Amino acid sequence: MSSTLIERLHGELDRLPLVDPHTHINPHAPASTTLADILGYHYYTELAHSAGLPREQIEGPEVTPREKVARLATKLPDLENTIQHHWLLEMCREFFGFQEDSIHPGNWETLYNLADKKMSSPNWEQQVLDQSRLLGVFLTNDFDDPLTGFDTKKYIPCLRTDDLVFHLTNPTVQARLKSASAVDVNNPATLRQAVGQLFEHFHRNGAKACAISLPPDFSPAAVTDAEVAAIFEHLSTATDDEKKTLSQFVFWTLAEFCAEFKLPFDLMIGVNRKVYPAGVYQGQDLFDQRTSLIQYRALFNAFPQVTFPISVLSHAANQELVSYSWIFPNVVTNGHWWYSNIPAYIETDCRSRLQAVPQTKQIGYYSDMYKLEFALPKFGMYRRTLAKVLAEDFVIARGWSEDKAVQLGKTTLRDNVQRIFGV
Repeated sequence: MSSTLIERLHGELDRLPLVDPHTHINPHAPASTTLADILGYHYYTELAHSAGLPREQIEGPEVTPREKVARLATKLPDLENTIQHHWLLEMCREFFGFQEDSIHPGNWETLYNLADKKMSSPNWEQQVLDQSRLLGVFLTNDFDDPLTGFDTKKYIPCLRTDDLVFHLTNPTVQARLKSASAVDVNNPATLRQAVGQLFEHFHRNGAKACAISLPPDFSPAAVTDAEVAAIFEHLSTATDDEKKTLSQFVFWTLAEFCAEFKLPFDLMIGVNRKVYPAGVYQGQDLFDQRTSLIQYRALFNAFPQVTFPISVLSHAANQELVSYSWIFPNVVTNGHWWYSNIPAYIETDCRSRLQAVPQTKQIGYYSDMYKLEFALPKFGMYRRTLAKVLAEDFVIARGWSEDKAVQLGKTTLRDNVQRIFGV
């Protein structure tokens, strides 16, 4: 196969302006202010910790940005083989003009100063958006976010609901819900009223999705008001079984409002929290093989009018996701999440999706980023992988024209985001 074919396809895909359908961007501080904001991303801190850097040297309020970068730089040579290190180098070359092939204790200060000079530009945020060809990014908004002080056309709200589903028995969450909805939740009807107020608020402010991260053992189910009414009388002392029932009730209520407000419900399935409690911040969570989409069959059947973009943590779970997207009209494959977000897994998963799932039911990629600078290398990685799959499986294997292959890439990268989310 000619590498120039892949390069031509990649060149066409690289020109596409994109909307990133899932990030953790803070719209009030979307771009980095120092190199420490970039190296503080959990991929680097957890890999450095895994390679031997004590957590105490990475975290803590007394660690200055320069100190953090200096300490992490001692472990960057150990990470040169990783795709995350490649993201870092690509960012530093494209944004800061860094020319060296590696980052290490001998040159980190030079890089830090280059980054500092660029990031201090008054229009740095817009420079990053323009250079990354980003038209907009989806946010991850707490349910009580006022959604003020930012451009909701550029930074698109998304209602994140983990706290509502899994922590409603926490008095702090109850107080936040009351403050956000002006409803005193003490029974199923008032819970439904409060959630409705949240959806009204988010819809009014341009929200385009509802989203939640789900553990492997969660199984959505319809729960009647009568089954949960008594639980509301003693939320703070609810048993584990009662908490499970309450979670199912709240989750099902969210799905009902997604149907009413015509919002896609993003499900990120399979994460186990705090598997490694001694790990760095955001470097404690993993997955296992207990997750199955069979647990969601009642949900998918009950809400045919709701689109469910699904992300799975495990590469092994991708075949099941492909099969569900193959059969269910309302199930959509969504990105390459977290531990599956490396080229080896992306290529296989992307290839299987393109071979089996209708092209209009695939959201090719999202960055999951916390700072804007990461869109460029992450989408770059995906586009290079996608170009390879399109070249091998469609142009060469099936005799497609290059234009037709590029259009397939455009459909998964941009058109489906526009059609499914309306952006």
